[in-house]
Amino acid sequence: MTANDSHGAGERVAVAEAAARAGSEVAGGRFRDGIDVEHKDGKTDVVTEADRASQRAVIERIRETFPDDAIVGEEEDELKTVPDSGAAWVIDPIDGTNNYVRDIRAFATAVAAVVDGEPVAAANALPAMDDVYVADADATYRNGARVTVSDRTDPETAAATPTVWWDFDARDEYARACAEIVERFGDMRRFGSAQVTLAMVAEGALDATITNVDCNPWDTVAGVHMVRVAGGTVTDLDGDPWRHDSVGLVASNGGVHDEALAAARAVRSAGEE
Repeated sequence: MTANDSHGAGERVAVAEAAARAGSEVAGGRFRDGIDVEHKDGKTDVVTEADRASQRAVIERIRETFPDDAIVGEEEDELKTVPDSGAAWVIDPIDGTNNYVRDIRAFATAVAAVVDGEPVAAANALPAMDDVYVADADATYRNGARVTVSDRTDPETAAATPTVWWDFDARDEYARACAEIVERFGDMRRFGSAQVTLAMVAEGALDATITNVDCNPWDTVAGVHMVRVAGGTVTDLDGDPWRHDSVGLVASNGGVHDEALAAARAVRSAGEE
């Protein structure tokens, strides 16, 4: 199967956007509404009923058009890895749940369509910010207007961020990531949502983001596609093109990618010491 399957890549873009909007409507409707917080595998690994309800809304919308496609999702009993063949959807109903439960507006419903393991369409809907990012095969759009990565090439003028999460037994790596960024780049940000962060790289608000950890596909695939079609570069720690099963992630505008890659490699070295 290729991106030009029987339904067409264009239809996958439309469904990705519609599904992300459907899930974000559920999440946004329950935001700052005193929802109960549950814990999964650790003190910072939280989930709410809004996560589950939003995921159900996303899947329901996808199934209206693509009833037989595989679903990879963070919550409940959906697949947890991306199949290397066939069509699939990778979804995160609320990326940034820790922000969500703290009443911080930086969270997103993320939906990506993949064919044979490669993304062909993506959408990130940020209901509390009234922003929807959509990526087709050629470009990324925010609220219907095309966006591109920044054109900065001087790291000392660039803003970068560590992303994903370092558990409590890897805080030396987290600290190293922060140190590498503040020593190499003009400034540092951290938003608590990988999908929000990647969308910001795609639109040029951020210039780079790095992590050395093993990323979940629902945290990354949609945003990675956005960065790439917006003109950016996304690699693993060896500098090879990033895949859904890569360890580590370095996403940038391309102009500061070498510096971002060097920072991420230094973090990996800290983890191996």
